[in-house]
Amino acid sequence: MEHDKARKSIKLQDIAQAVGVSRTTVSNAFNRPDQLSPELRDKILEAAKEMGYPGPNPMARMLRTGQTGAIGLVFGESLPYAFNDLAAIAFLRGVSRVCERVKASLLIVPTLESDAAQKTIEQATVDGFIIYNLPDDSEALVRVLDRQLPVVAVDQPSLKNVPSVGIDDRQAARKAATHLLSFHHKQFAIMAMELRSDLYVGLVDAQRLEHCTHQITKLRLRGYRDALEEARIDFSQVPIYECRNDENHAREVAMTLLQRQPRPTAILAMSDILAFGALRTAQQMSLKVPEDLSIVGFDDIPLAWQIRPRLTTVQQPLVEKGVLAAELLLSKSVTKTSKVLGTRLVVRESSGVAPTV
Repeated sequence: MEHDKARKSIKLQDIAQAVGVSRTTVSNAFNRPDQLSPELRDKILEAAKEMGYPGPNPMARMLRTGQTGAIGLVFGESLPYAFNDLAAIAFLRGVSRVCERVKASLLIVPTLESDAAQKTIEQATVDGFIIYNLPDDSEALVRVLDRQLPVVAVDQPSLKNVPSVGIDDRQAARKAATHLLSFHHKQFAIMAMELRSDLYVGLVDAQRLEHCTHQITKLRLRGYRDALEEARIDFSQVPIYECRNDENHAREVAMTLLQRQPRPTAILAMSDILAFGALRTAQQMSLKVPEDLSIVGFDDIPLAWQIRPRLTTVQQPLVEKGVLAAELLLSKSVTKTSKVLGTRLVVRESSGVAPTV
């Protein structure tokens, strides 16, 4: 007991005297190792280990520096979704790449279990938050902003006076629809991601469109509409089916869409996952892609070029989004900068000329 107590009472000054250096040098060995030669740092750490020094007290360091060395990522889905969806994984890879480089910790807060999420947001010991594609009516969004910590928004175009990272979703969606129009398609259908956070799956009516709280979904729908209306296609007659960003849900929705009369010859899918569901269902129904049905996705995740036929899709810089968001948050002066990254349409085999009737 006395031995353990003595070990816990070891201070930086004790180590400094044992090694023959200043207390500041010992502190740098733990907190700023780049300031020392590898040999000196190893000597100090070895002495600290032999003396039983447990390392700097993290709470004391936080009080001294005002920094926790951690950031929070508030994510608008469940935790299993975050580690299964390839687009989300790519974004997380970008964030974690920066955290690893600067030795920062990452706290992921999924908001699907809202009660636990609210408590975590209120109590989290972090230097700031990245918020990732939360709906406008999200309680988690309110709680994050109430903390008055630095915040960077990703895919949150409706937030004012908050630095953000994103793409021009409306213009990107317009490119996808324009591509299919160039192949003379007239019978369109849209597979949309969530408009509201109520787990609804089904046909979208005008009232639901009007009360959409997911900004990315709203902007992509506007982009599709811009292109179709310019081609004199009545957008109100284009079936829009909403579903979770899940391939099984997408297959069910695609089955409903492809049983409609007249059957769509072109499907605009708001994610590659939804596009995969449409492609699998078309194959199940013995429809040829793209001879009978053209499909365009969104994201360009790795499976988009591995699936057969390979998927035409909008490519967005998912990893770069994460990198920029983390760098912006961890910079010493978070400005009100909005970074809009570029996209491009990648044309592959899933889109082609509209079938003749």
